[in-house]
Amino acid sequence: MTLLAFVAHVAVLSTFQHHRAQTLAYGDLRTALAKAEAPTGQLDLREDLVAAGTPVAWLQIPSIELSEVVLEGSTAEVLRSGPGHRRDSVLPGQPGTAVVLGRQLTYGGPFGDLSRLQPGDEITVTTGQGASTYRVFGLRRAGDPLPEALRSGEGRLELLTADGLALLPDGVLHVDAELVSEPYDASSRVMAYAALPAAERAMGQDREAWTLVVFVLLLLVGAGAATWWLWTRWGRWHAWVVGVPVLLALGVTGADAVMGALPNLL
Repeated sequence: MTLLAFVAHVAVLSTFQHHRAQTLAYGDLRTALAKAEAPTGQLDLREDLVAAGTPVAWLQIPSIELSEVVLEGSTAEVLRSGPGHRRDSVLPGQPGTAVVLGRQLTYGGPFGDLSRLQPGDEITVTTGQGASTYRVFGLRRAGDPLPEALRSGEGRLELLTADGLALLPDGVLHVDAELVSEPYDASSRVMAYAALPAAERAMGQDREAWTLVVFVLLLLVGAGAATWWLWTRWGRWHAWVVGVPVLLALGVTGADAVMGALPNLL
């Protein structure tokens, strides 16, 4: 039951969840842009860190038909709703390297086609400062040479997702793109990569999420035992009417909990 629920969650339910989250995020981002309230750096208007899940940019890659709202943060939870901006990096359009992570397969798999990008493909990113254009200049994997260091005033966009077979990754795919439009003013930075929690890095996991997984699976085992008892005591139809809906609900809940505990780029 749990395995079937997991497959159904990956193939269907998570895609619907992603679509709904993106619809809501797009509305929020449009409103923030219209009011000139969209974040332009690591801090919000109150000088606090921008809250995780806040829409911060609109990412468009015509060559792979990608159009996604980018959210602040890169935990597995945030990446359920769409690509996430790594909080220690600059926002797209500013001097420096902006880093955006996205899922390969689950929750709509927005970055599932990154491997199809070719040098010269253009990427447009719209933030609270305006639209910026990037041009892809390379794809790399573990062991490949790193790009040359940026010179003062230059900008770069780095897109990350899982590499390899779906749900069986063998590394991380990096797409590097150079900023070809005029850079916007840089914002103040208060967080460095060293301060970034492990759960927000590439292939990061929320270790505490496994506690919920174990709890739900225990409930599922208990519900299965109760359903068997109903089968032997009351009969097959009573067990089906009472037990199956409960098992399905727990199966979906368990699948969702497992997805939250897996690496954030899957």
